[in-house]
Amino acid sequence: MKKITIVWLMMSLFVVLFSSRVMAAPAVDVLGQDYTFPNKIEGLPEKLTDFKGLEINSFQTSDGVKLTYWEAGSGKPLIFIPGWSANGAEYINVMYLLREGYHVYVLDPRNQGLSENVDYGMRISRYAMDVKELTDHLGIKSANYCGWSMGASVMWSYIDLFGTKGINKVVFIDEPPSILSRPSWTEQECLNAGVVADTPEQLIHSFTSGESNLLLERFMAIDSPYFANSEGFARSFIKSDMNYMILIMFNHASNDWRDVISKKINVPTAIFTGEYSHNLTGQRWTQSAIPNSTLYVYSKAEQGDHFLAFKNPVKFTKDLREFLEK
Repeated sequence: MKKITIVWLMMSLFVVLFSSRVMAAPAVDVLGQDYTFPNKIEGLPEKLTDFKGLEINSFQTSDGVKLTYWEAGSGKPLIFIPGWSANGAEYINVMYLLREGYHVYVLDPRNQGLSENVDYGMRISRYAMDVKELTDHLGIKSANYCGWSMGASVMWSYIDLFGTKGINKVVFIDEPPSILSRPSWTEQECLNAGVVADTPEQLIHSFTSGESNLLLERFMAIDSPYFANSEGFARSFIKSDMNYMILIMFNHASNDWRDVISKKINVPTAIFTGEYSHNLTGQRWTQSAIPNSTLYVYSKAEQGDHFLAFKNPVKFTKDLREFLEK
């Protein structure tokens, strides 16, 4: 009887593990059609179907939200957390260039990309829990992580809540330690924190008013064929709802992560930024606050702005590989 029970348990475990992979769906099947990229670039796919092994999958969080994640490649787990309003489709070139040597995952945060729209859980701490539950769903015990923009804040919250156990190396791309100023801060403290605005209302206005600012100018400057391809792909398949996406902004903007950055990060760390960045001084402060961290500052000629990973994915993935493998 004991033998039968053990065999049954082993078979059940096999079914659970196997079914999680069987449910994996090719990206072209999920999206419903192929896509031809506007620019032919040597070393990158001309069509979506040329990207063999790209999958789009999903899981349900503990608070009942269906989250989507993109994955490709094989090797060490490498998990990307996109910034505010961003999604896995924008990482198409990055994923392709890293697919050899890494099992790459990109999470679509709640209310972004192909993930479910909900009006609850609008806290960076909940987004950090979503990352934790993604790794639990995948059965990943140890991985490299890369947070871009708000995704860096999500990783700072993750480290604040769960520590660095299970994080091999961590990468942050161009996120201020504190988006908003505090009344008592000096001008130098504001520079070190990378402050963008004085109030959440000012920040939201800058994104929704249509008024010109450097971040939007650089986003609208489709001055890279790589960026034209990834943005064209994302815009063809991702239909985001600003009414949902904006719900996280107040909580996101109100956090000051300087204590986490200076006291809780004890794994190899890389910071990526560029000469176009509004918060370049804040990125230098972040590097100075994390022992033995590495700072990459891209020049303007190297597309050194907030979107450097997508505008210059060849250089970014080369630098990222070198950091992860050294």
